[in-house]
Amino acid sequence: MKRKIIEIDQEKCNGCGACIPNCPEGALQIIDGKARLISDLFCDGLGACIGECPEGAIRTVEREAEPYDEAKVMETIVKQGENTIIAHLKHLKFHGEFKLFDIAVNYLKEHDIPVPELPHTGCPGSLMKRFAAQKADNNTIASGASALRQWPIQLKLLNPGAEYFDNADLLISADCVAHAYGSFHRELLNGRILIVFCPKLDTDIDGYVEKLSQIFQRHEIKSVTIARMEVPCCGGTVMIVNKALELAGKAIPVTVKTIGIDGSPRD
Repeated sequence: MKRKIIEIDQEKCNGCGACIPNCPEGALQIIDGKARLISDLFCDGLGACIGECPEGAIRTVEREAEPYDEAKVMETIVKQGENTIIAHLKHLKFHGEFKLFDIAVNYLKEHDIPVPELPHTGCPGSLMKRFAAQKADNNTIASGASALRQWPIQLKLLNPGAEYFDNADLLISADCVAHAYGSFHRELLNGRILIVFCPKLDTDIDGYVEKLSQIFQRHEIKSVTIARMEVPCCGGTVMIVNKALELAGKAIPVTVKTIGIDGSPRD
């Protein structure tokens, strides 16, 4: 199969070994004075080792490679102790690899190994928070109060396993809508969990489809409201949601709200 995997420039590599501790999966070893990728099976292609190479000898490429095997990786991980298990699980969560994370956690449970609690060590902007559980009063919102019910809101930062998605009505909005539409909080956001992204400027569209599909699969979603601008490129918002629903195999009621560039509703 063709997938992302790391590649080492043997001319640049000086064998310092700085990359080794940052690959708890065990895909790298120093052999004959050089860092070597010992098995495609152990390399997840997420590149934790790249930033630690002082020579810039490691990069991520896309090539034919054996599929990454999380279960085999966990066989190696657990032998290295709790700190390595924690480092590996944090690595998967940081990169949004929640399917692999679930496989790793299930492996621990199946082998009666305690699942460690992971502290939040990333950017405070990605720390999950939930606000008011009920709809806000429209008069309160009209006076300037926010109808936001959770944090973060950017799709790239969201955890598909977050409990605030349970039995939720979702508002999946293009970035510009909240700036253009004066009644965004009162008419669109009130009572809904918010997900925002830009279908034109954001680059990881396939990743967005995958993450949305995980949200749809993991939770009972009551409804989806899509808010987009009238400009053609914003139609990608609807396309991404539809692809995610198809990938998840879910039939969830979807409503599309279109906002004009002058801030007026178009439907």
